[in-house]
Amino acid sequence: MFNIVEKFLSIDGEGPTSGEIATFIRFQGCNLRCSWCDTVYSWGKESTNEKLSANEIYQYIKENGATNVTLTGGEPLIQENIDELLNILNKDENLMVHIETNGAVNIGAFKEKHKGGNISYIVDFKLPSSNMTNSMDMNNLKLVESSDVYKFVVGSSEDLNMAYDIIKKYDLTSKCLVYLSPVCGNIEMKDIVEFMKEKKLNKVRLQVQLHKVIWDKSERGV
Repeated sequence: MFNIVEKFLSIDGEGPTSGEIATFIRFQGCNLRCSWCDTVYSWGKESTNEKLSANEIYQYIKENGATNVTLTGGEPLIQENIDELLNILNKDENLMVHIETNGAVNIGAFKEKHKGGNISYIVDFKLPSSNMTNSMDMNNLKLVESSDVYKFVVGSSEDLNMAYDIIKKYDLTSKCLVYLSPVCGNIEMKDIVEFMKEKKLNKVRLQVQLHKVIWDKSERGV
């Protein structure tokens, strides 16, 4: 059984299917404590609203009728028996599954177990303002593929400079999609654009979290 904080049908606010409807499954529990985390409510076990089996989660996804699925948290890849759910989802060719993972969990074993299907990994890289940079699994930078995303959550000019260095060092834009995502209230988006222009950052996208534009940034279940 999985501890579920919330499940809902909405639009993808970010990522490759931004603006499209998607079913969200938010798991309880995270192995990081980012300074700017906007889902602190998912950390503790008291946030669990229901316990669902892999089959019950799948049934909910199918009932919603959305072909996009976002597994988020918390951290999906630290959930006990997550492979059971991924096996079920990976067999359904009508689904496009995005796993939002925090960058501290090695994705290699999951990619090996769930090959040739419909699962993509949206991998964060936690920059200095998060206070979690030392927790990053650097091997993930070598494991991502064309269907995956690397997301750099940016809250300062120091963050921008580190993101730039990593993107260049690992030639990320030749491997996967690359996004810069501002920490709401910490940095101006126009400053990120100016940085991208200055550094000639081709094939890197500024990402705006649509759900925080449409709804209040503190609203849940959207």
